[in-house]
Amino acid sequence: MSEATPPIGTRMSQLAAEAPDRPVVSCDGRTITRGELESTSNRLARAYAELGVKQGDYVTIAVPNSIEWVQATVAVWKLGAIPQPLSPRLPDAEFEGLLDLTPRALLVGRADPRGLVPSVDADFTGSLDLSDDPLPEAVSPVWKSMASGGSTGRPKLIEAGGDGRYPADLVAIGMGNEPTDTQLLPVPLSHNTGFTSAAIALLTGQHLVLMRRFDPEQFLRLVTDYKVTYLATVPTIMQRLLPVYHANPDAYDLSSLRRLWHLAAPCPPNIKEAWIDLLGADAVWELYGGTELQALTFISGSEWLTHRGSVGRVVSGQMKVLDDDGNECSPGEIGEIYMRPNAGERATYRYIGSTAKSRDGWDSLGDLGWFDDEGYLYLADRRVDMFTVGGRNVYPAEIENALAEHPAVLSCLVVGVPHEDLGQVPYALVHTGGGALTEEDVAAFVAQRLSDYKVPRTVEFVDTPLRDDAGKARRTAVRDEVIARLNA
Repeated sequence: MSEATPPIGTRMSQLAAEAPDRPVVSCDGRTITRGELESTSNRLARAYAELGVKQGDYVTIAVPNSIEWVQATVAVWKLGAIPQPLSPRLPDAEFEGLLDLTPRALLVGRADPRGLVPSVDADFTGSLDLSDDPLPEAVSPVWKSMASGGSTGRPKLIEAGGDGRYPADLVAIGMGNEPTDTQLLPVPLSHNTGFTSAAIALLTGQHLVLMRRFDPEQFLRLVTDYKVTYLATVPTIMQRLLPVYHANPDAYDLSSLRRLWHLAAPCPPNIKEAWIDLLGADAVWELYGGTELQALTFISGSEWLTHRGSVGRVVSGQMKVLDDDGNECSPGEIGEIYMRPNAGERATYRYIGSTAKSRDGWDSLGDLGWFDDEGYLYLADRRVDMFTVGGRNVYPAEIENALAEHPAVLSCLVVGVPHEDLGQVPYALVHTGGGALTEEDVAAFVAQRLSDYKVPRTVEFVDTPLRDDAGKARRTAVRDEVIARLNA
């Protein structure tokens, strides 16, 4: 990292000195200024130091989206320690599994179920007797460490490449961020999308508006009231917003939105097209790449309209699609996507725990897809999610995209379940939020769009969303639970 880029803690202090009264974070109707964040995070950093946190230590932050989350994370950076966010709602077993991977100096927001690591509550501020003066400059050896893989039963931590001199200004330019932006964050800060978006906003002087938990009406109200100009979100949220907006479009004003990024999961084409209609093609962008950031693709809404379903062309690093024998696939041929940094660039991550699948220096995140003859990448699904019906490959995302076109479907999930004749058949879980949709209606709807072997043999209606606010679904756990019920 360039020595010209200041450490994160130093950069936060610079911004506070430049405009101490400018708003920096809002949540739940409360706003703090840059000066207030500087004061509280300096005091909190000293309180953490009294509890034993030193430069290079891990500090796990298991706190909901909130001003307290931001204060804790900035305090950790100011000590040159490593913030390691986790969802406060993780089951104890998964929480313990992640804690076992590497030592922690402190847990914020949740006690250690094992009783090994000291902890403080989410609203811990430290003694008012502690100084709020600037701290000595410190550089975190790693600026973040994200958790991943818990849904597969193989939890891991992914340390970001580079130290605490994070070049947020350069990243912001590439993402179309501007220092004057008001950025809404509707996804969990424990997820890479949320953490990175928040860091960019904080380090470039934007006004960050947080949602503690996603709610469609509140989201639309926040965009309207704060005149939000920029946000990064996930397709699940985009899908949940549409029926609420269309039920009363005059109640909300989305005209301030200049840039909407979606990432982290495939977006059903009809959902993306609906947002392009709402905001304009120039406002809707998509990013594909893993937490590891070996390589990335971008695509604008305008490009997508001429390459419907694509996630774009490679803009950073290298990608290729290989068949099961390791041969590079021809355009249009589905295979496994592998990626790596450009030659001469160092890896941008380090695994603690399980690792990615690698082949001759190329990593796979388990995604399947293909390139067209113009170099645009299309995703099929994840290898672990694909199943076969009578020997024919079926990709759940294709069926889910078809289901998502039904106006009554708010979210859905498709898994393969055993069948004595065909090997496996599709089983769909559908969340409608109420209504008179029947299993026969769903099957007929999909049959109009896909081949008969892709039509769900069983449709189970559920009354809660099937993906979390980060757009993730625990498909393996859902599949196992469905199969256990069928066997019973």
